[in-house]
Amino acid sequence: MTASIYLWNPPVYSLPVRGGDRRYPINRIFCVGRNYHAHAIEMNSPVDKATARPFYFTKSPSALVESGATVPYPTGTQNYHYEMELVVAIGASGFRVSEADAQRLIYGYAAGLDMTRRDLQLIARDQGRPWDLGKNFERSAVCTDILPIGNLGVLTAGAINLQVNGKPRQSADISQLIWNIPELLADLSQFYHLEPGDLIFTGTPEGVGAVQPGDVITGHVDQIGDITLTIGPAE
Repeated sequence: MTASIYLWNPPVYSLPVRGGDRRYPINRIFCVGRNYHAHAIEMNSPVDKATARPFYFTKSPSALVESGATVPYPTGTQNYHYEMELVVAIGASGFRVSEADAQRLIYGYAAGLDMTRRDLQLIARDQGRPWDLGKNFERSAVCTDILPIGNLGVLTAGAINLQVNGKPRQSADISQLIWNIPELLADLSQFYHLEPGDLIFTGTPEGVGAVQPGDVITGHVDQIGDITLTIGPAE
């Protein structure tokens, strides 16, 4: 039997692993919506954990861009927003895992930016339509290198902040997550077989806002690292 010949070689999207020349290949990118109370309120969608569960949207691996890049101001929007996030990198398979078993799935962590065409997202939200145009577009998932979990364990606290042109815009603590990391992994694994290469953007604090061409975004997550993104001219 003749082997199949692909029409082209599909790209492998990946991130560097800190401390060597290894690369972490990306499988899927999951994002958690409204996982800090103050951000949920600023989006006019407060969350009651007693009656709600996490919700998710996805970004294509092709949306990935490494920290330090310059990206063009995207087409189709006049309200381009940053969202600073802690990212969990999955390194083992898991389905219907318990919170107690969640750490087993974690390969490491990164700092990330969920870049958003906010005007398109809100139009879709108000019309009950999918968020893809607002969230899942080229160069909208910015990420640092992956820091292996080592002795960090499951992160439960640590400052997370963001600046635009050196001016503070977001400042919170990971301890303020509505659903913490074990809760997210346990919940998401009820719906998906989590696999090595999956990234989970865990949600953004309050203070999201618009950026313009020429702006420089810098962010930090304690123990994990720093992220930088420069906004270039519109395409």
